[in-house]
Amino acid sequence: MKLAFVVDPLDEFKIYKDTTFAMMREAAARGCELYTLQQEDIFWRKHRVAGCATRLYLTGQQKDAWYRSDAAVETDLAQFDAVIMRKDPPFDMEYVYSTYLLESAEAQGARVFNRPRAIRDHNEKMAIARYAQFIAPTVVTRLEKVLRDFLTEHGDVIFKPLDGMGGASIFRVRRDDPNVSVIIETLTQFGKRTIMAQRYLPEISEGDKRVLLIGGKPVPFCLARIPKAGETRGNLAAGGTGVARELTPRDREIAETLAPLLHAQGLLLVGLDVIGSCLTEINVTSPTCFQEITQQTGCNVAGLFMDALGSEIK
Repeated sequence: MKLAFVVDPLDEFKIYKDTTFAMMREAAARGCELYTLQQEDIFWRKHRVAGCATRLYLTGQQKDAWYRSDAAVETDLAQFDAVIMRKDPPFDMEYVYSTYLLESAEAQGARVFNRPRAIRDHNEKMAIARYAQFIAPTVVTRLEKVLRDFLTEHGDVIFKPLDGMGGASIFRVRRDDPNVSVIIETLTQFGKRTIMAQRYLPEISEGDKRVLLIGGKPVPFCLARIPKAGETRGNLAAGGTGVARELTPRDREIAETLAPLLHAQGLLLVGLDVIGSCLTEINVTSPTCFQEITQQTGCNVAGLFMDALGSEIK
């Protein structure tokens, strides 16, 4: 198979934990040809979507010498067996434009995972509203009064932007917090930007669980990201510690309900975030945690992904 990965710059990869690298390593072990592109390498010209694709070879070495590559070659995206979208957020307009290009490539026969339209349709915060039976009390608004009323009702809440990642700009706010006004003003940009508020879940102390769905099925282990002392965010990027665990019955209930529904919409790989018994986010852009789960449990998550990918493109 010829696989094209749309990625961030390779020199920025932390290969000891990077999920895209785990996918590449597993694919190479199975004899696949690897190619990489960045967002800016993809273009539409003469009614075709092509990209400046670079052939990638894994060296088996660590750190800076982990790959070598050939010169980029202009290639129609439809010539690859699969195009795997692994560009990290922010989900800005350039990301949206990339999904338009990739959707055009699909119309020309390219197989893109996750499907571009499905990525656009599933804001990673807002998508939980489709599965409200599993979520904590939540509001989505730019109105200060609605946010203040929600805070008054619940007393201890989380405010977060709809386009954040890695725990950035997430605030825990209590009813008597003297900084409520400035937090709301900052996050909503004085009422110009919509944000999400959720009731604070004290179960975060036991971990913000990343539950992976691959090919419409849950991976049997999750990664509980446990906040460091004095922190309310479990994100690994915010200093959390990842501990792999088997899915609880509630985790499995959520995962088995959502997995086939999300897969049917073109989402091969999804990362659910679950705190306690509540679904808090649905990650569809570049879900992570493959390596941590594999290292701690022996479950070859990248192998599960490649098996599912192979089934999709037969």
